[in-house]
Amino acid sequence: MTDLHFFEVQNQSLIFRENGETVMVTPWGRDGLRVRAAFIGEIGEGSAALLDAEAGEAVFSVGSESATVQNGRITAKLEVQPWGRALQISFYNQKGELLLQEIPNGGALQKKARHFRSLPGGGYELKASFCANPGEKLYGMGQYQQEVMDLKGCNLELAHRNSQASIPFYVSSLGYGFLWNNAAIGEVHFGSNTTEWVARETRQLDYWITAGDTPAQIEEAYAAVTGYAPMMPEYGLGFWQCKLRYYNQEQVLSVAREYKKRGIPLDVLVIDYYHWPRCGDWRFDEEYFPDPEAMVKELKEMGIETMVSIWPQVDWRSENYDEMKQKGLLVKINAGIDVQMTFHGNNVFMDATNPRTRAYVWEKCRKNYADLGIRTFWLDEAEPEFTTYDHDLYRYAAGPAAEVGNVYPREYARLFYEGQKANGQDDIVNLIRCAWAGSQRYGALVWSGDIMSTWEDFRKQICAGLHMGLSGIPWWTTDIGGFHGGVIADEGFRELLVRWFQFGTFCPVMRIHGCRQPATPIVNKAGEVREQTGADNEIWSYGEDVEKILVKFIGIREQLRDYTRSLMAQAHEKGDPVIRTLFYEFPENPACWEITDEYCYGPDFLIAPVCHEGARSRKVYLPAGAVWTHAGTGEQYAGGAWIEVDAPLETLPVFLRDGRQAEFVGKL
Repeated sequence: MTDLHFFEVQNQSLIFRENGETVMVTPWGRDGLRVRAAFIGEIGEGSAALLDAEAGEAVFSVGSESATVQNGRITAKLEVQPWGRALQISFYNQKGELLLQEIPNGGALQKKARHFRSLPGGGYELKASFCANPGEKLYGMGQYQQEVMDLKGCNLELAHRNSQASIPFYVSSLGYGFLWNNAAIGEVHFGSNTTEWVARETRQLDYWITAGDTPAQIEEAYAAVTGYAPMMPEYGLGFWQCKLRYYNQEQVLSVAREYKKRGIPLDVLVIDYYHWPRCGDWRFDEEYFPDPEAMVKELKEMGIETMVSIWPQVDWRSENYDEMKQKGLLVKINAGIDVQMTFHGNNVFMDATNPRTRAYVWEKCRKNYADLGIRTFWLDEAEPEFTTYDHDLYRYAAGPAAEVGNVYPREYARLFYEGQKANGQDDIVNLIRCAWAGSQRYGALVWSGDIMSTWEDFRKQICAGLHMGLSGIPWWTTDIGGFHGGVIADEGFRELLVRWFQFGTFCPVMRIHGCRQPATPIVNKAGEVREQTGADNEIWSYGEDVEKILVKFIGIREQLRDYTRSLMAQAHEKGDPVIRTLFYEFPENPACWEITDEYCYGPDFLIAPVCHEGARSRKVYLPAGAVWTHAGTGEQYAGGAWIEVDAPLETLPVFLRDGRQAEFVGKL
């Protein structure tokens, strides 16, 4: 084996070849390395998530049976194992500490760290396996509906669902970040013995790894190679009003006028789905919205932005269906009757991965919405929500859904962002129900989907929002009060709504929404049953006692406006999350890596939501390394300890760091 030369350096990449496999390790961004591998063929160009990024001064060292490449804080060591000439890659930080290592082949076991299994048609099912470190903690990976922060031991589906956003990037407590740069449907297993990534169908292996001394360094390196969020518009900093659903023009205007009459600040009023005749029409239904331009104008005069819901479904009966089908602008089913979702009719999805589709749909929305003065959109159903989620059935312009399906929500956001940009708009934020790596650069504000109105779901959202921030999505929100099951007259639900509202005040965007009960059926003039309208969901809908608390917290959100704007600037310029795990601010504090129900709103506020029914106090951990001031009482506490604090319904525990934001003392 000593006469063989397995390694070479080409175009600033380290390349290994053996028995049909080619592996390429490329410095990518600061402190980052990109690893690609192909079987029977050359490494393909293109990237699912990574943008082109300049690396530092890379250092290569090549021997006959081993080689290294260093880029800033990270070094990869590639070694040919004596049994079967299998390649093993190990990653180290600048201190020489092992961060991550592919599995060895195990000698006679002949295991494969990069296992390509051939599929009909030329693709592969791929499994990439790494050694597990039992003391490691893992965070990120998008949004999964579970009350779990440390993902070690979790099995996660790499696919989107309503309320689930799979973003395959995690931050490790060992000091590295890892991106599975592959949009295929698959799964990951963070086991105690190995970590295994599986792509159901792909052409090659592709992942990226970075090293950092702090979570912030890791996050900022990741943002540099996947893109930054734009600067949040001013209308994203205040309170947003929504419900399922304001079904006509007069209902929309009466709610806005009431907010104005009561002197309650309101930045955005949202018009939900089925304001259109059929899915895929992308316009107002004249029966219920006879003069939408005048409606938008009146709202604008009140200082309120109008947001409208968009669905990517196209009903067979839509006025655009035949043309879109003829032009090849729709997602296709591989066999059988082409119905991809059944809801108020047979629907198929527009193909957001097709640039011609993006141009077509934006032109409809420009004419029917943007030209009326509407500047912000609610991009619902973004997974997309196939009725059965059988991804093997569907095909996009970009490829089979099993191979590229997870990129759909990002391309959906891109459709509107690029259209709005071309239309001359710069202050862009669009609400969307799903995301993938890179969605942030297209103005995507992700919300956590159609969750239930329960205390358990409330707690899950705290975890979901923190994981999303670590996954590179700084703009995140949730339906305050939950979506399904809230009965407005129920005292238990009113308590949940108040506690959720308090949490929402300290989220990146503060938005109330839900399918409140009891609902009212809607039938149009032709006798057709339309989508229902839920019970009232305005802040005065829950009684005077609740209204008083909610008004107080809208006022607090307004007082936070300058501070929130500064956090949005950090997200825009560096990629920092708006809401942050305690360990993001205090990485040297072991207790901060364990906590699931506290977080930092930027660097200055520690938020401890009250998320258990009937609770009027809670335990709070105050991290070491700071002095903490209770924003309600002004009492000061040394960090590094647990305390028990009162939490009556009208407030929640908020602590100010090292005397900062002192103007909030006594306000909560």
